[in-house]
Amino acid sequence: MQDYKRLQFNELKFLIVFIENLVVKKLYYHNLFAILYKRGDNMLEKILSEEYNEDTVKEIIEGYCKRITSFRINSLHPASNPLKELDAHNIKYEQISWYNNAYIILNNEEKIRELKCYEEGDIYLQSLSSMLPPLILAPQVGDQILDMTAAPGSKTSEIAALTNNQTLITAVEKNKQRKERLKYNLNKLGVQKCNIIQADARHLDEWYRFDKILLDAPCSGSGTLEDIKSFDEDLYHRITNLQKELIDKAVKLLKEGGELVYSTCSILKNENEDIINYILANNNLELVNIPKDNYKEINLLPSTIKEALKVKPTKYYEGFFVCKLKKVSNR
Repeated sequence: MQDYKRLQFNELKFLIVFIENLVVKKLYYHNLFAILYKRGDNMLEKILSEEYNEDTVKEIIEGYCKRITSFRINSLHPASNPLKELDAHNIKYEQISWYNNAYIILNNEEKIRELKCYEEGDIYLQSLSSMLPPLILAPQVGDQILDMTAAPGSKTSEIAALTNNQTLITAVEKNKQRKERLKYNLNKLGVQKCNIIQADARHLDEWYRFDKILLDAPCSGSGTLEDIKSFDEDLYHRITNLQKELIDKAVKLLKEGGELVYSTCSILKNENEDIINYILANNNLELVNIPKDNYKEINLLPSTIKEALKVKPTKYYEGFFVCKLKKVSNR
């Protein structure tokens, strides 16, 4: 009997020790995962700290927030008066100094998509930063222009609007669903003289030649975040090969004397300055200065390429990089 009780006691003791070990291990792995998760959160902060000073990093992280809604008046619908409709619905707005057709919404932004002017394409919701590349491209009447990654059509339609449909645009999108969205938006906004191609821009035939090319390259989106935790480290590490392949193709398709605008919604060096330095080292190109005086109200980040424009993320602007290049000659 005593042996039986001793056996029960030993089994109970073993069970207690076993449970204690489980609890300790659970706490250990819980803490380990917490540490690893925290490291993931801080990966972008670590990268930023390698590229910017402490105060700038703090300002960038503060700029990762929900942004003020902005829109562009569609000048391809000249008979419309969308601001009158906004006034009638008590929607307050403010014009942007560097682009007469750009506005921010100050209240009742949730009403915008219910308005006739939105439904009919008299206004187009677009971030302020994404309006910059077409302006810097500066399309002229008669230009043959390539938009290499065109969907959903924000920049393509802006290019058309800047020349009142007097440019010949080739808009490329490789994804079928995004191509259909591009087509829908361009039709809605009244874009003409635009050839939409479903293709991977890296594989475009090199008999094409363009006066101007816009490459708004796929990127990590490090300038557009609302929360630093949403940064995709894996995408950050693998996207640069695609960016190099796209800009290589862009230079091949550009006429001698033609101009290329390279832009991303990233603020990280390896997706921006490193890409520009790569393409400069391998081609007969020159940098074209973007006059900063035209954009005095925009908070800029420092860049090792002084001719470029690097926008700091704020509640008004997504972080953005824009650089303009001219092809001096073919070689």
